[in-house]
Amino acid sequence: MKRLNWNNIRLVLMLMAVVFLYAFGLERNKKRMVSAPRIEFVGESRLFITEDSVNKLLIENFERRKTIAKENLVLNKLESVLTNHPTIEKAEVFVTAKGELKAQVKQKTPVARINDSNRSFYFDYQGTEMPLSDNFSARVPLVSAHITDKNKAEITRILRYIHDDDFLKKNIIGIEIQENQNILMKNRNYNYVIDFGKPKNIERKFNNYKAFFQKASQDSLIEKYSNINLKLAKQVVCTKK
Repeated sequence: MKRLNWNNIRLVLMLMAVVFLYAFGLERNKKRMVSAPRIEFVGESRLFITEDSVNKLLIENFERRKTIAKENLVLNKLESVLTNHPTIEKAEVFVTAKGELKAQVKQKTPVARINDSNRSFYFDYQGTEMPLSDNFSARVPLVSAHITDKNKAEITRILRYIHDDDFLKKNIIGIEIQENQNILMKNRNYNYVIDFGKPKNIERKFNNYKAFFQKASQDSLIEKYSNINLKLAKQVVCTKK
């Protein structure tokens, strides 16, 4: 008769205990009650959607309960509820080690306010519509244009370029996109019209404009112009009043 190998038996018992404790802990973790959500905004501090509004969206999916079992949470669903909101670009919802439901929210970044026929809305960095907000008004160029699938990409490219350039972002306050897709712009401090032409050679045209602006403002000539023509990529043509 073989002797029992107590070392092997002890090892098996230890493994069984570990498996039991793990399963018990996992089940207990599922039953843990999760508290009402805590909201954290990432990036832009000026809020187009309030913390209360985000809370309301999440609490409605809590079925109006103050707490809910962790196993009943569908985090992907809660994330979808937030990202489907027209002012939210991205959201991550998770449960902390302390059992707190936390939502990290990144708002959309408006790059222009569009006046399109009888509608008015923001255009965001990704080229999607974003509703105006009662909480905050973004300081972005006012654009008069009809956005179509055909011109959307080009308009987005122009608006992104202006948004990413500190000088242009500060100075360009108005943009008109004509039916032939010719672009006219207005400067914040001067009355001249910037005739940008078609949305081509964007970087070169804007660099030409910035070089012109720097020289003309130093020579005190800038107030004498009524039109700044950037259509020719290699030069700036100015018309005096």
